[in-house]
Amino acid sequence: MRLFAGALDGLLVADDLPDGFVAADSEGLVRVFNRAAVTLTGIPADSALGRPFDEVLPLRTVDGRDWWGLTDPYGGLSIRTGHREAQLFLPEDPGKDDPEAGTELLVTARYQRRDGRSTPVTGLVVALRGTQARRRRERRQSDLIATVAHELRSPLTSVKGFTATLLARWDRFTDDQKRMMLQTVDADADRVVRLIAELLDVARLDSGRMELHRIPVDLRGLITDQVRACVAQGVPEETFRIRIPRGLPPVAADPDKLRQVLANLLENAVRHGGGTVTIEARAEDDRFRPDSLHTEGVSSVAVAVSDQGPGIPDDQLTRVFTRFWRGGRRGGTGLGLSIVKGLVEAHGGLVSVGNGADGGARFRFTLPVA
Repeated sequence: MRLFAGALDGLLVADDLPDGFVAADSEGLVRVFNRAAVTLTGIPADSALGRPFDEVLPLRTVDGRDWWGLTDPYGGLSIRTGHREAQLFLPEDPGKDDPEAGTELLVTARYQRRDGRSTPVTGLVVALRGTQARRRRERRQSDLIATVAHELRSPLTSVKGFTATLLARWDRFTDDQKRMMLQTVDADADRVVRLIAELLDVARLDSGRMELHRIPVDLRGLITDQVRACVAQGVPEETFRIRIPRGLPPVAADPDKLRQVLANLLENAVRHGGGTVTIEARAEDDRFRPDSLHTEGVSSVAVAVSDQGPGIPDDQLTRVFTRFWRGGRRGGTGLGLSIVKGLVEAHGGLVSVGNGADGGARFRFTLPVA
């Protein structure tokens, strides 16, 4: 059976639909049972076609009641057009009292009437979806909330403890003790502010609301400035080595977001790596000659940040860009590398990670040429 799809200006085969699709005629007999419905229910299409819909899909509610008996598609109120998505169960054995022993499905129903409402039902359309994707999404959200709560509790507990102590015993502490406590409170407050800022970045990336203001960016100047910022924060200047050829073409990027990418990668290399941190950049085209300004045919520029530390175990390489992943116990929120991946991909580039020849971690990302 073929269904007309006006939006596609053509014919769409039911088996091409990503969700389970079941259609019954005016007599309640199943006329369409697509491939996705077979996969979700385990019921062969041949055994479903021509049979009553409620026998093919004896759906039950969470408390074990017959869903078709409750909704009564063909004999219920004549003004109904269908039912919103409901969590139902397709029992392996309809005679059993426990419906949750069967297959869990998300079911949506629509009624077809020849002349609109208040006329008899001429067809029943049922959409079926599995619950695995929703379960995974709910689990990720639950894990995210639990992790954020844990990350916030530690610095806020410290802030609360020191401020309560200072307020209760201000006259008993020396100036040096007060300064130490206030510095700790200030550092923990910065940690909370950074976590919230990174969570907002993650939310914008997930929703596609991250705004990029692209302009031609000189990578040499931006990388040099970012290294100077690290040195100003106390990292020895000899820690960094910059290798950028002359004539490197500018990239099309948001300079603020690109600084964020580089800052996260450099901080990660300094905190979790060791030895010299090397920043390299080169054009992604064989026709580019580093000794000239010839950039014809160059489509992107690759930037690599590598260190000489212990590297990343092979079994963890696939988890590096996931949220709250940490390569060690040396602080950090665990969101930096996830944000790096999101920002690079938002620019139209790619990011990867591996272990370099010196044994340390090596992060590499590409950006389009301006």
